[in-house]
Amino acid sequence: MSVRPYREIHRRTSRQIRVGKVLVGGDAPISVQSMTNTLTTDVAATVAQIRALEEAGADIVRVSCPDEESTAALKDIVRQVEVPIVADIHFHYKRAIEAAEAGAACLRINPGNIGNQARVREVVKAAKDHGCSIRIGVNAGSLERHLLEKYGEPCPEAMVESALDHIRVLENEDFHEIKISAKASDVFLAVAAYNGIAEACDYPLHIGITEAGGLRAGTVKSSIGLGMLLWSGIGDTLRVSLSADPVEEVRVGFDMLKSLGLRRRGVTVISCPSCARQRFQVIDTVARLEERIAHITTPMTVSVIGCVVNGPGEARETDIGLTGGGRHQIYMAGLPTHLLAEGVDMVDHLADLIERKAEEIEAEKRRAEEAASNAAE
Repeated sequence: MSVRPYREIHRRTSRQIRVGKVLVGGDAPISVQSMTNTLTTDVAATVAQIRALEEAGADIVRVSCPDEESTAALKDIVRQVEVPIVADIHFHYKRAIEAAEAGAACLRINPGNIGNQARVREVVKAAKDHGCSIRIGVNAGSLERHLLEKYGEPCPEAMVESALDHIRVLENEDFHEIKISAKASDVFLAVAAYNGIAEACDYPLHIGITEAGGLRAGTVKSSIGLGMLLWSGIGDTLRVSLSADPVEEVRVGFDMLKSLGLRRRGVTVISCPSCARQRFQVIDTVARLEERIAHITTPMTVSVIGCVVNGPGEARETDIGLTGGGRHQIYMAGLPTHLLAEGVDMVDHLADLIERKAEEIEAEKRRAEEAASNAAE
């Protein structure tokens, strides 16, 4: 289906960098990140959490490296996972050098916090030697003292100035593999800061609303802030910061991108909130269905509507549809195909249809790739 004009989002033009095997910026897909909350020195627990994030679809994972023991553990961690690892570094420049040597794909630092230009030069050399990019992490809660004295409080202008100052520090060492974040827990502050940085430079932006809260409140808050940025074309990679299982951050991130048509992964379920017209228990059905099809990564849309008021119209726009009424109508590719047979479990039947549709889509994709490869030879 072609994109209609009112759905178009014109992404900001940014330069492209590499975080391990993942391209960030330019025309690359917006990547989804999360961060481990295990002790980095507990290699087994950290690897297990990263693998869970990989399964959920995380493109990049950040790991905190506050001490030498953590950077030593990072070497073992990197060897056991597929996803590129960002080493989270604060204050001590040697941790950044050790992380680069340990195999980190990116270093998250504030150049101004790790010492004088000579120390920055050592970090940049390590990054260049080991193919690391650098993320400049500006945060409203940890702005430099001179900026707080200048502006009186954390504000967009202070955050933009902080980011540009840090950029110059790296550019002075001829380093340009940079991405920038400008996070705040205040939605308005974060959005204004990102807009200011987007106007001031062309480096890719890592967007997020920091310390957003628990699963529900944090999802709402992040969706408002990141939604505003993404709708205006700002954002090359994102993290949803939740006081919850990091896997939930990845799921919410992909749901945001799917909602805006910026990236699709897995099944998008369109379902009604249910009312007295429903002919089956919509809420329970959707909860069971989402759990049953969580393993499917193939993009497709499925509608589950409890009655015939909006059901047929929604089903016409989705790959697979279910409309309540009588014995319940099943739709495929927008067309009614059959009624649900008596005694058949609704969730089992839908899940089987979805799995078969995913196999068909993947098979067609493979055929197209083979045809393109043969044509190129």
